[in-house]
Amino acid sequence: MGLAEYNRKRNFGVTSEPPGDAPLKQRPDGARAFVIQKHAATRLHYDFRLELDGVLLSWSVPKGPSLDPTVKRLAMHVEDHPLAYGDFEGIIPKGQYGGGTVLLWDRGSWEPQENPHAGYAKGNLKFILKGEKLQGGFALIRLGGRRAQAKQDGERAWLLIKEKDGQARPGAPELTDTKPDSVATGRTMDEIAAEKTRVWHSKPSHVDLGGAPGARAAPLPARPKPPRAASRRKPPEGDSWLHEIAIPGVRVVARNERSKV
Repeated sequence: MGLAEYNRKRNFGVTSEPPGDAPLKQRPDGARAFVIQKHAATRLHYDFRLELDGVLLSWSVPKGPSLDPTVKRLAMHVEDHPLAYGDFEGIIPKGQYGGGTVLLWDRGSWEPQENPHAGYAKGNLKFILKGEKLQGGFALIRLGGRRAQAKQDGERAWLLIKEKDGQARPGAPELTDTKPDSVATGRTMDEIAAEKTRVWHSKPSHVDLGGAPGARAAPLPARPKPPRAASRRKPPEGDSWLHEIAIPGVRVVARNERSKV
């Protein structure tokens, strides 16, 4: 599928989401990554993602994965995502694409049990997961028959099924219930929703400078004067400050006036 659909849904001139041509972060062991993100959007679901050919193949699983081989979970194939998306945990503001809270529910690596390209193409992809919550054999099987021929579904409807192996837990409580929290931070969905510092915007933000107290219209200065670093005995107090290491170098300042740089 590639990243064409992912790119089509986003304007990277105004969004901070990673573009499809972002540099790839390869795993040091060369293994293929997998990630499951718990996503409270219009409806709660789990985004199941497998790395293949430099992208994350993605399925939306409404009820999440199960360790019971008798349970077949619907998995709707969605657009591929860039690998950089696999680290995201935070808030997508309401009213924006995928708006809601995102929790990194599981992560690890996966190994295909046969040629992954052939399995994916024929709609029968079998693999081993090596995650922090999920391990063992699984299969993604594209639905056939009348449902696959329905125009609204096309080839989007698949099933996610646990294979019968040593990691299967038939009849056991759902892992999504017993282990609901983030593997990255240990937080709950409510704790992430209350955190306002990791907000993923996919729409531009506009600040009305004219509404600031004391603001007045004036031409841009011919030579901007950037602030200079000053030594202090201790950093300022409070939660409204960000700190960074001062790195010696040369400052470059540019201005944009009516699209002229």
